[in-house]
Amino acid sequence: MDAFDSSLSLSAQGPRGNWSWEGSSCLEETSQECEGFTNCHLSLPIPCPVLPKAMCSGKLQTGLLVAGYFVYLLVGAAVFQALERTAEKQEKIAAAQMKENFLQNFTHLTVAEMEQFMKNLTEAIQNGVYPVGNESQIEDSNWDFSNSFFFAGTVVSTIGYGTLRPKTAGGQIFCVFFALFGIPLNIVFLHRVGKMLSLLCKKLGKFLYEKGMRKKKIKFLTLLFFLATGILVFLCLPSLFFQITEGWSYSEGIYFAFITLSTIGFGDYVVGKQPGRNYFSYYRTLVAIWILFGLAWIALLFNLLTTVLEDTEKIIVKDLHQIGKVRMCPSRQGTEGLNNSSRARGCRKRESGMAVMGLSSFRHQELNCPFSCRCQPGNRENTSTSIKPIKALRRNSALKLVMG
Repeated sequence: MDAFDSSLSLSAQGPRGNWSWEGSSCLEETSQECEGFTNCHLSLPIPCPVLPKAMCSGKLQTGLLVAGYFVYLLVGAAVFQALERTAEKQEKIAAAQMKENFLQNFTHLTVAEMEQFMKNLTEAIQNGVYPVGNESQIEDSNWDFSNSFFFAGTVVSTIGYGTLRPKTAGGQIFCVFFALFGIPLNIVFLHRVGKMLSLLCKKLGKFLYEKGMRKKKIKFLTLLFFLATGILVFLCLPSLFFQITEGWSYSEGIYFAFITLSTIGFGDYVVGKQPGRNYFSYYRTLVAIWILFGLAWIALLFNLLTTVLEDTEKIIVKDLHQIGKVRMCPSRQGTEGLNNSSRARGCRKRESGMAVMGLSSFRHQELNCPFSCRCQPGNRENTSTSIKPIKALRRNSALKLVMG
């Protein structure tokens, strides 16, 4: 047998001659019972290279997908940083000059000038420029690489907080094409991550099944493990982290985590945007990675809840149909009982009338009456056996009338 072949041919000498067997196996034990043979083979595991190759191919595809996905985000972050950082710096300089002019002349401002100042201040805040602190904050950019990577992640995940957005024409056009190809890539990535999470749950279920646990209990424990692990990893622990880093309350951290992972993205709470707080490097990059994997978990959770609701709806509809049948059954049975009794009486009258003419055996079957005990509807043998004496009876009756 070839080392890379999954087929096996065996032969043995028996009392009546030669005996041969051919078979194939793939990572299984090939066994054959042979009694009375002088040479009997052993059960041997037959290696098959097809399954390992398929597994390696699947892992390779997953690795290439993950690598390509993150390379796409890194390239997008670099392009956004190059297109938007200079324009943002100019906006910060203009906001700082506006603040300085206000401080020098606020005692002499008219109502119209004051309203214009408030309008410019509001527009600057909406663009992510906060004119607070000293001039050293001008160097702190919303479009550094960490923030740009975070923005790229929110684009492909369709969260869209709205607090950070491209303002140059080049950045806006690039954002359109980046989202056009990035959103489908994000869907494929989330689908693959969801498969990996499902595979972990299946392995857990297989382990519990080998321990002798019942299937219903395995299903419940697997679901409980999926929910508890996801809530702990993607909701509870990140909320504690946000409470320490952002200064929010724990409930605000839970609120932000769910609103973000469900892609609602109101924009009222955004990480890394608190004025006066010092964040460590690549803080928003870490948050972006948490978002990407958390989206896969919450997508599976939503699919699970959808399945539960659909199954509940089917059970309710089925119960309602059964209740309706139970209520309709007594009246329907009473009506059918009356109809059957009247049909039986009419059938017996026709049977007694035809018996005088000697036609009961044949004519009654033509009526296909289900209430008679003398014939069985649809029985062709009774029909064929009774047709000859009826014809003879008719001929005898006609001869008597002629001769009489």
